[in-house]
Amino acid sequence: MASDADRESLVSAAGEAEERAIESALRPKNLSDFVGQARVRQQLSLVLEASRIRERTADHVLLSGPPGLGKTTLAMIIAAEMNAPLRISSGPAIQHAGDLAAILSSLTEGEILFLDEIHRMSRPAEEMLYMAMEDFRVDIIVGKGAGATAIPLDLPPFTLVGATTRAGLLPGPLRDRFGFTGHLEFYSTQELELVLRRSAMLLDLKINSAGFAEIAGRSRGTPRIANRLLRRVRDWALVHGVEEIDARTAAAALDMYEVDARGLDRLDRSVLSALITKFGGGPVGLSTLAIAVGEETETVETVAEPYLVREGLLGRTPRGRVATAAAWAHLGIEMPESAVRTGADLFTVLAEDETDFSDN
Repeated sequence: MASDADRESLVSAAGEAEERAIESALRPKNLSDFVGQARVRQQLSLVLEASRIRERTADHVLLSGPPGLGKTTLAMIIAAEMNAPLRISSGPAIQHAGDLAAILSSLTEGEILFLDEIHRMSRPAEEMLYMAMEDFRVDIIVGKGAGATAIPLDLPPFTLVGATTRAGLLPGPLRDRFGFTGHLEFYSTQELELVLRRSAMLLDLKINSAGFAEIAGRSRGTPRIANRLLRRVRDWALVHGVEEIDARTAAAALDMYEVDARGLDRLDRSVLSALITKFGGGPVGLSTLAIAVGEETETVETVAEPYLVREGLLGRTPRGRVATAAAWAHLGIEMPESAVRTGADLFTVLAEDETDFSDN
């Protein structure tokens, strides 16, 4: 078992500071250490190398894809590869053109400006960004009404790195101003094992191949989740005095944290369970399903649904959400014949008409 000193370190202020330092250390510092996303890495490496050869700032970069795949990490890597300072902000924090003007006017030459969730930036700030990206200039409006005047402000050359989880919400004029656009895909289990091996080495953990495979299989194709689960397995092993983590240890730890063998957590299973046991497998509207599990509609739609749909456990049809045969099997519940017929009919309708009326 863990000693008293070990237990104390888990809750001490020094332990918290060490944890934050470890989390920062888990981020790769250069493209060669970045695991996965081979195509994006290759393309981005070419863009950065060409910029260094020309001795100019790199083109503006847009990174899109689901959360947790490494967009912020890549922005940090770009700054490191270009040997340039990094300024970090986010779309929701820029609600006025003046907010953006203040950031842009304080940039130094060659600086990397990272805007997370760039699609959530206000429209006035977005329009100011057009000129800043293209001409490295902004117009500051002084005064109001007929007496207002525009004062041009020249900006030093900089590189904007925008990150978004919803690239479709970016207006065309903004998207077209990025010199390079990279879309990040979910990771395979083998790629996640490589991520975990690197993190385990930095955390000084002893884990065998089966242990890595167990954690990777429950990580939903996302490195951020994989690293989080690894730290939780580390905690479980520390408290239980386990020196080398194997598949059995990893499974026991993650079962305690309610992450099952397929990566589903409590919310995911609650959604499937309510859909099957309370509504016979569907169809059921999103708002009704959210009430049944005691969560907000947006939480169910943005947190649980994407992974359930991607895993083929839940279907979105014109008449509502429906559980697939795989969902019944995953919960260990026999699928009645009526549900089989209903599901088949609904997916036939969905193939003919993809309009989603499930919120009704």
